[in-house]
Amino acid sequence: MLMVARKQYLDQLIDCMWDGQVKVITGIRRCGKSVLLFDLFYHYLIETGVPDDHMIRFELDKRNQAKYRNPIVLAEEVCGRIQHSEDAFYLFIDEVQFAYSQPDPDNPGHEITVYDMLNELKGYTNLDVYVTGSNSKMLSTDIVTEFRGRASQIHVWPFSFAEYHQAVGGDKRDNFNHYLLYGGMPYLLRLKNDLQQQNYLASLFQEVYIKDIVERNNIERRDVLEDMLDFLGSNISSLTNPTNIANALNSTRNAGVSVNTVSTYLSHMENAFLIHEAKRYDIKGKSYFDYPNKYYYMDVGLRNARLHFRQIDPGHMMENVIYIELLRRGWQVDVGVVTDRRNGQNKQKEIDFVVNAGNRRMYIQSAWQISEDGKAASEADSLRLTNDFFKRIIIQSDVPGTMTDNEGIIHCNIIDFLLQDNLIVP
Repeated sequence: MLMVARKQYLDQLIDCMWDGQVKVITGIRRCGKSVLLFDLFYHYLIETGVPDDHMIRFELDKRNQAKYRNPIVLAEEVCGRIQHSEDAFYLFIDEVQFAYSQPDPDNPGHEITVYDMLNELKGYTNLDVYVTGSNSKMLSTDIVTEFRGRASQIHVWPFSFAEYHQAVGGDKRDNFNHYLLYGGMPYLLRLKNDLQQQNYLASLFQEVYIKDIVERNNIERRDVLEDMLDFLGSNISSLTNPTNIANALNSTRNAGVSVNTVSTYLSHMENAFLIHEAKRYDIKGKSYFDYPNKYYYMDVGLRNARLHFRQIDPGHMMENVIYIELLRRGWQVDVGVVTDRRNGQNKQKEIDFVVNAGNRRMYIQSAWQISEDGKAASEADSLRLTNDFFKRIIIQSDVPGTMTDNEGIIHCNIIDFLLQDNLIVP
């Protein structure tokens, strides 16, 4: 299989080496975390002279390594290899969320957790610790409390379009059309035709994502979970909230589901990195709304597969791709709201994305095609209402390059935006 360099993440790992913290690599399952750690970073260490036997590796999702899910057993195995040596060692633990707690033999009534094990191991000055995990509840929120500021988090996304295009080569427009349909899950590069790719993406839901969410969270209503995934896929560019979702499921499917259950299941989907919530931000009021918000899939191919490739609406799909790309670049992204009070109006208008990086900002509209005069005016109208000096951008598919109109609004081609990190920046 062709190995994609994933330089963005490899550079982050290299920068964190021997910083005294546990390096926690998170991301949706099958997005390439294990390849990053066990192949790309491993080969980097080999090339810099690190002996193979000085890299201790565990893959906790593998049956033949199940005994190491016990944190006491794993810690004893590692300590036995390093504690009497002055050499430098590297510890790689894959899918660490499979580890489970054990009764503390020295303190009845207490448990030894995976965090206890990792905090113990990071105390060895000759050991640099790296772990991967696919559950954000365990490895994002708990990083703050359990590691007490002693962990570095690196989040890995599926392939960006730039990574995909570099891997497959050829015509960038053809590649973009394919990416818009199938997304960037790495294993797709191994598959030979559209049917294989469709089947693979569909199988990820049933065999990996849904199964993980159901088992990890003791989900009682799998049917509601699946209906919610369908609903969110159909509404990736629309504002919604748990009440709207519950009402829709109850009216169309007679699901008998409560708003609290919907809210809980949404949290489980986010914790599994399957979806991401974009909050609404009042640009003039400088405050967030509680609801409604938007939800996007972490990978547009997964969204399309969830809907059986039947709702092929390129404008909504492109909006999903742009949102995830902005997050991938490390920016804070919200859905913007600005009030139009011209001519006695009091009407809220939407700006697709408010992008912040420190004290810098830009406003982005996503538009598949705006060649018609009316469409162009509509997309630009919300941007006119910001009344500040931040960049205003329309990303579209039907502009030949990047240009600025008479009002100072930048029009940018979607492919150019995806292939050039610094084409537009806050």
